[in-house]
Amino acid sequence: MRDFSTALRTRRLVAIVRGTDPDASFRTVMTLVESGVPLVEVSLSGADALGVLRRARAELGADAWLGAGTVLTADDARRAAEAGANLIVTPGLGAGVDEAVRLGLPVLGGVLTPTDVIAAEAAGVTALKIFPASAMGGPAYLKALRAPFPGTAFVPVGGVDAVAAAEYLALGAVAVGVGSPLIGDAADGGELSALRTRAAEFVRVAEAARPGEAAGPVDAADPTQAVRR
Repeated sequence: MRDFSTALRTRRLVAIVRGTDPDASFRTVMTLVESGVPLVEVSLSGADALGVLRRARAELGADAWLGAGTVLTADDARRAAEAGANLIVTPGLGAGVDEAVRLGLPVLGGVLTPTDVIAAEAAGVTALKIFPASAMGGPAYLKALRAPFPGTAFVPVGGVDAVAAAEYLALGAVAVGVGSPLIGDAADGGELSALRTRAAEFVRVAEAARPGEAAGPVDAADPTQAVRR
């Protein structure tokens, strides 16, 4: 399997799909990939998420990164892997993380506190999902966590719009996870044209923040402009 850490640091953006309409969720996954967002997570809390994963895997092929999110239990991890997920994403630590690691799958494991960070790294997660990042102070909280853990691969998730994404990436996040600010109502049957527009905006933010590239401060009139580190 290709290295998820490299893909994460290269693409810098993970889309989170959680929908009430399985067909719309599947179309959302495909539209995201076609729009240049190849790292996609399908939350198990969405309608028929395992069916969405199976359909997307059949269409995207074996090499595409396709994650299962909101993995809580060992059974969740096993069922997600059977449905075609090659990435496991969790809101916290526990049996879902342990089983995914046992299965040899990369894990984006949820953390919030310094104690969580230490436990997650000991558990063998690939990268650490700070969740819910916005509720803890947003970019300022990432900056505080990185002081004792400067080499840790953090991925803030929760309330990440384009401006916040640029700020997180400038502060050293390896990537950001984005749900509703990117997906909108697409996974519930909303317009895919609007999804494509939002995807283009977030892709510009991610591309501007790739290693070796820099930009000036975020302009309120242009939220896609990345912040210089």
